[in-house]
This record gives sequence, C-alpha cells and structure tokens, in this order.
Amino acid sequence: MELKDIHSPEDIKHLTVDELSNLSDRLRDALLSKLSAKGGHIGPNLGMVEATVALHYVFNAPEDKIVFDVSHQSYVHKMLTGRIEAFIDPAHYGDVTGYTCPRESDYDLFEIGHTSTSVGLAGGLAKARDLRGGKENVVAVIGDGSLSGGEAFEGLDYAAELGSNFIVVVNDNDMSIAENHGGMYANLRELRETDGQCATNLFKSLGYDYRYVAYGNNIGALVKAFQEVKDIDHPVVVHICTQKGKGFGPAEAHREEFHYGGPFDKSSGLPLIIDEQADYGTITAEHLLDKMKSDPEIAVITAGTPGVIGFTPELRNAAGRQFIDVGIAEQEAVALSSGLAKGGAKPFFGVVSSFIQRAYDQLSQDVAINNTPVTIGVFYGSMYGMNDTTHLGWFDIALLSNIPGFVYLAPTCKEEYLSMVDWALEQTEYPVAIRVPGVMVSESGKTYAADYSNLNKFCVEHCGSDVAIIGAGSFFGLGENVARELQKKGVDATVINPRYLSGIDDNLLDELKTNHRLVVTLEDGILDGGFGEKIARFYGTSNMKVKCYGLKKEFADRYDANELAKECRLTAPQIEEDILSILKSE
Repeated sequence: MELKDIHSPEDIKHLTVDELSNLSDRLRDALLSKLSAKGGHIGPNLGMVEATVALHYVFNAPEDKIVFDVSHQSYVHKMLTGRIEAFIDPAHYGDVTGYTCPRESDYDLFEIGHTSTSVGLAGGLAKARDLRGGKENVVAVIGDGSLSGGEAFEGLDYAAELGSNFIVVVNDNDMSIAENHGGMYANLRELRETDGQCATNLFKSLGYDYRYVAYGNNIGALVKAFQEVKDIDHPVVVHICTQKGKGFGPAEAHREEFHYGGPFDKSSGLPLIIDEQADYGTITAEHLLDKMKSDPEIAVITAGTPGVIGFTPELRNAAGRQFIDVGIAEQEAVALSSGLAKGGAKPFFGVVSSFIQRAYDQLSQDVAINNTPVTIGVFYGSMYGMNDTTHLGWFDIALLSNIPGFVYLAPTCKEEYLSMVDWALEQTEYPVAIRVPGVMVSESGKTYAADYSNLNKFCVEHCGSDVAIIGAGSFFGLGENVARELQKKGVDATVINPRYLSGIDDNLLDELKTNHRLVVTLEDGILDGGFGEKIARFYGTSNMKVKCYGLKKEFADRYDANELAKECRLTAPQIEEDILSILKSE
C-alpha cells in the first residue's frame, strides 16, 4: 500500500507481518526525509517506528487508549492516524505539532511535552474506565530515561494496584537525552543481559506482570507480545529494547547529538545550518569548568539535559565527580542542590525555564524555607526561545520572583551574567536564581558589579526626566532602543537596569516622582504576577503613571516571535508611540 493511502490504523490491520516490516521501512524513510528537511526529535522517532506500527496493528485506538510519554516520539503515531500528509508532502510539513495534540486528532489524548507523565495520566484513564464499567485497553508508553522522574514512579506505584487492564510499554534504548543516571538502570541493564530473566526485577517488585522483548525493532516479536497482553485483566509491563536512531547510521552512532536537531544532510548526517555564534550554554560550561578546576566545592547539576548548560561528554568527563546528572528529575535536582549547599558545597543547577516549573514545591520548601544558598541558572526564559506550547519560557519570572527569600537576578548581557554567577556561587546568604539573558548572546564589553548583596538596588544607566524605562534582563536592550528613538523626538528618558526581578528599589522609585510622569517596565515574561506589577503596585495611589509591557498569560503554540511581539506591542516603535501618546495626553 502507498503511504498516502493510510488514513487510520484500520488501513494497516490486514497486512502480514512481512508487510508491516516493509511498511515500517517506508515510514522510516519518510521520517528521515522530513526530519532532514525540518529537524525535530530524530533518534526517539526513528527508534519507535516498529513499536508504534505494532501498537496500532494490535490495539484498536482511539477506543483503546494509548498515551505517549513526553510524546516527542509520536511522529509515526501521527502518520498512522490521519496525518500522513504532514510527513510526506513538504507543503504540509508544518501542519502538525511535534507532540501529541488533541486539537489535531481524537487519537491524541493529551498535549504532553514534559517527561514522566504517561503512566500517571494513563492510570487515571484506566480508573475512569473501571468506574464507568468500560472494557477498553489502556496503554502507557514510556522511555527508560523518563523512568527517572518521580512522577513516573508515583504513577507506576499507584497503577500496580488497579487490579484491571493496564499496560505499560517501557521503551528501553539504554539512553535518555544523554546517558541514563540512577540506580534503577543497573537493573534494566541486568534485565537486558538476562533476556528479562534475572532474579531482581524492578517492575515485578512493584506488583506488575512482566513481558520482555529483546528485539524491540522486530515487528513480529512486538506484535506477538502486544497480542499476548491485549485485553489482559491486570497491570503488566512490556519491556522492549529498541535502538535509538534506528536505521540512520549517524543517529545510531551519535545518539545524544541526534536526540533533537535541526535540518541535516540525509546521507552524511551533517547539519545544514552551522551556527558558529557563541551560546550561553557553552559560555556557562567553560566558565564553570574553569572555576571547578580551582574550587573542588563547586558542583554542577543537570536533570538529564547537560547540553542545555553546554556540558558535552568531553566536558562532563573533565568535570569528573563535580558534574552531577540526576536523570530527568528536576525535583531531585533542586532538593539535592539544597543538601549540597547545606553541606558546604557550591551547587549550580542549570535548567530550562519550562522545566523548573516541575520543582516548585522543592524551590519553596526544600530551598527557600531553609534559606540554602543554591544557584539556579534558568535557560531559555524568553519569548525568543522554544515556541511549543509545552515549552514556553515566559512563566518563570512570576513563579520564581514571588517565592519568599529567593533572589532572582536578571543580567542584561554575557559580562553581567558571569559576574552574577560568580557572586551567587560565593555568597552564603540567599538562594539565587539567574535568568540567563535570552537566547542570543549579547556582549557589552563593560565591567559589572562583583557584589549583589545590597538587594534590589537598581542601576540607573542614563538619567533623564519625564519618562523612566525599566528594562529587565534581555529586554534592557529594547529599553535602550526606545530611549534612543525618544531622544530624537526631544524626550530624554531615564534608562534603568533593575538587575533584580524579585524585589524593587523603593528609594529610586520614590526619587523618580520628583521629575518623572511615566514609568515604563519591559519584561520577557507574562505580565500577570510579573516584575512590572511590582512597580505598578508601588505607585498605586500616587500620580505616577505606569505602563507595563510583557506577554499575555496564555499557552501560545508554534508562534512567530516577531508577530507575537507586535501583538503585545513589544516593538520599539510601538512602545515609543505609546509613550508619546501618554505624555501628550497629560
């Protein structure tokens, strides 16, 4: 059959095992064509081709419920469920998201982009089925890397007692984004080495029935295993061993590099776009590694995403025991950081903005209440970062800046960022988070303060009158641009770098009342609960007008950052226009 003729899983159910194998090869070729042209999650999807085909061949979705963990490996699932055009026609490559999406299809149950979620979500579906007397199969698909997250364990722990149909497919490719870390992986390795027969079995210990498939890219073995557990009346784990990047040599050989990537040459695997510009991850890794060489108390922590902070395999080896990967477990990373700080070490936890949301309780309870001097580097906190609805980087200011005791710093450039990192690691008075300034590296060539212990002291970069522009972090440059344009119109605006997102400079804000009529705040985050609201609240009953610029509280998806900026009036001409209009109206 032609790929274009696949409109639903029903279209493949009449095929023989050999024909399913042939279909898998053609699906993989189509995947490679799209991935090489557009980029995306490469290794995870290439490795899951046969397993996804077998799932849809055996089970009857959408009546049977299939929940993909993270769902970044759901491309073939989409190809089989009415969205094949988005993978074989370049004109439609942009029609679907990179994750399961209920807005696209009834076959997609949840919008999921964070890890360790599928077992808990599927457990809820199974319980709901039991309460209403349903009979459908419920299947949770989860990778071995995702098992390291606490939510995965909690889901497994609960669902083991369901006493009804519940199928967990563990896709074990001996790999997270980078290598796996954690004690459970010794048992997974032992299970692989003994064909699932070793005495110690993590899943059986929790109360699950257990099946093992040594060749998880063998369609016949997968079909047989899934047929055996279909309509089962108790919880079971089907442990399948797959090859991450299967069928594409470069992705098989360089699994970490090809977890996710941009467009590449289909024959060689070499990237089509080579960005030689510096990035904050590399800058962070080089700076921290240099400090670690002379200070054995510094510990760098990642929750399964070492590439975010620039720690390549070579740099991880160079850091030795001072580099810690806790697996995909942000809660553990934050709690561990607090313990490290309490024990006299100097922890730096580097994390993606949207991922730090997963550890709110630990930030509050384990760190802030105990006032442990951890340092957290928050990366991709920007509207100009990742634009999938599951990975938005604009909620962290409202989240972190409002936890009592936390100092949230907003550097404007590379030099100020590194100064803040140095201070945060050496001070012992506060937990400190640093919002890495945007995605593109900005260098000012200036020397910045080495001490930020005089909390909430804003820095006036230019002193003017009538209008004060407070540009936080990566939006400080936007504030400078607006001020330059206003200067041409005869308005000499004061320009302020607030440096702190977690507090305000009462004295400076009071002083502005003497010769200013308008204060403008700019922040690369949502307005609700954000930095600007702190300024507006301060001026509440005074005559000072305040105009706050930032983002709407929404889950935007695959947006164009420049268009979004216009919608939120976050371009320099729009801000200038608003300021002049406000001044004129008085």
